[in-house]
Amino acid sequence: MQLDPASGWCHGIRHCPSPNFNERPGGEISLLVVHNISLPPAQFATGKVLEFFQNRLDVTEHPYFEGIADLRVSAHFLIERDGAVTQFVSCLDRAWHAGISSFEGREVCNDFSLGVELEGTDDLPFTDAQYQSLIELTRQLLAAYKGITRQRICGHSDIAPGRKTDPGSAFDWARFRGALQDGGQAQ
Repeated sequence: MQLDPASGWCHGIRHCPSPNFNERPGGEISLLVVHNISLPPAQFATGKVLEFFQNRLDVTEHPYFEGIADLRVSAHFLIERDGAVTQFVSCLDRAWHAGISSFEGREVCNDFSLGVELEGTDDLPFTDAQYQSLIELTRQLLAAYKGITRQRICGHSDIAPGRKTDPGSAFDWARFRGALQDGGQAQ
């Protein structure tokens, strides 16, 4: 995968453009938010997250889907259990991933953040392949968008406490941050 900062799109990964985005006010990119998602919950490799982010989810397929039928959301990236990365929105645009949120006293984090979804749940371990892809992607984002620093990488739970819990207790922040710091691979 290779990020093109001029277009905000990564080459060498799957693109599934989402209609759920708009112009990023001011063009600022200074925060990276890590999430998790699985549809239906705790079921993997269903393809339903891609359908959800593209407003194509058949809500009759599972009872859980009825509760999210009216939501219009997206993220910039999804990293599946096998490490495959899909991009839905250019980094230069505002994806709709953070919702009501605040970082360091500044609200509406979608305005200045990038969202990366990991296929998973709060309490099931993420895969080695996911950590490897997340680390590679994060390194490219850090290099391309100088407003994002290691201190400006957080979880959805950090910017929406009490409302969101992801990426959850199963996400190994020490492993992720350690690999970013030392330039090595996730162990």
